[in-house]
Amino acid sequence: MITAIAIDDEPLALDIISTFCKKIDFIQLNKTFTETGEALAYLEENPVDLLFLDINMPFLSGIDFYKKVSKNTMVIFTTAYSKYAVEGFNLNAADYLLKPFDFSRFQQAVEKAREYNNYVNAKEKTEQQFLFVRLDYSLVKIVIADILYVEGLDNYIKIHFVNEKPLLIRMSMKAIMEKLPESEFIRVHRSFIIPIAKATSIRNKIIYIKDKEIPVGTNYLETVMSLFKDKS
Repeated sequence: MITAIAIDDEPLALDIISTFCKKIDFIQLNKTFTETGEALAYLEENPVDLLFLDINMPFLSGIDFYKKVSKNTMVIFTTAYSKYAVEGFNLNAADYLLKPFDFSRFQQAVEKAREYNNYVNAKEKTEQQFLFVRLDYSLVKIVIADILYVEGLDNYIKIHFVNEKPLLIRMSMKAIMEKLPESEFIRVHRSFIIPIAKATSIRNKIIYIKDKEIPVGTNYLETVMSLFKDKS
């Protein structure tokens, strides 16, 4: 499942994207926005796989907006002006939809995004088996499969392992999330990131990993429940 949000200053355009997304079984449109500021604030706490992004936005253009989000986020630009196409593709956009577009063209665009997403996920599984983090004045190698969960503590994170002592590292939750494989880890709370495969159950806003109880934050609940529903 590819999670997405849509940003456009025209409510009608957002309605069209919402309607089209409901017809695609691998796209989950979490939210729509008419203002870039609100969208940026949302993405800080709720990263998604894909943006449907209008280029000609007030205050902050879609091009400049995309430069501010995680480099791992895919984008399908939407606009009524073809002159932006080259700049859009220079940012490695999955596709560029010229308004007005029909469902067939929309479907073609999201298929491109899915193909790229599958490619990245396959590459992560075969290549990214470990990561390096800075601890004091050295780099420490961490085997990704050994991570039990990640806990945020002010300006530090504590990485808990299956059979080893935790590591306390000066790093933000956002920074470690960008290092972890997106298909394998999910942020479930302001202070917790978990490996999806190690979650055994969820009940009353609590995720259970072995004997550990991980709270699910209100802002993350919808995404978490959707993920578990897809895997059930």
